[in-house]
Amino acid sequence: MRDRLLAAPVVPAPEPWQPVFASRVPVGGLLGIGFATHPDSGHDLVMVVSGDGHGLFDAVTGEEIARDRDPDPEDSTPDAVADLSCPGLGPITGSRVRIAGLFGGGLHTTTSDGWTLEVVSPAWPNDRVLLSGDGGLPHAGPHGERWWHIFHSHYSELRAAGFSPSGRTIAVATSSDISLWTRGADDNHSRSTEA
Repeated sequence: MRDRLLAAPVVPAPEPWQPVFASRVPVGGLLGIGFATHPDSGHDLVMVVSGDGHGLFDAVTGEEIARDRDPDPEDSTPDAVADLSCPGLGPITGSRVRIAGLFGGGLHTTTSDGWTLEVVSPAWPNDRVLLSGDGGLPHAGPHGERWWHIFHSHYSELRAAGFSPSGRTIAVATSSDISLWTRGADDNHSRSTEA
């Protein structure tokens, strides 16, 4: 298995997944990320917490919709409270967002319609993020058909990888950047009704 994982190259995520950004978005000193939902559009929002403050991105358009470069020092990192959350900003001001990353926590590793993410480290400390379309681990089936190696963290420490609660967004965060993939709202339903 180790040799198989080491031999698998990074490939684009399969349909219906599309990258949100043309390349990774640099975020120096990234501590963690979390998900919220935009109250007006219903889009997934990704909150990024770093040593330089907090940012909020629309996971469909990639637009940074809010930024706080100087958050309250008593509440600016997820380790400041028991539930690993930070205060929302912009359209989600007044709510709290649970953050996964350096201080713990986690994101969803499966979707309701069978997509699965797994982080493996066959050449530790370099983590690899694997996406599977059949709800299982990539132990069977060919790479590029039943499972995909979509991210290789060989240059920075992996902080978090997972799906949004809606299952429409994949996020991978390292200590230096963030990558996002998205799919349309109807893809969850159509996949589950075909199964």
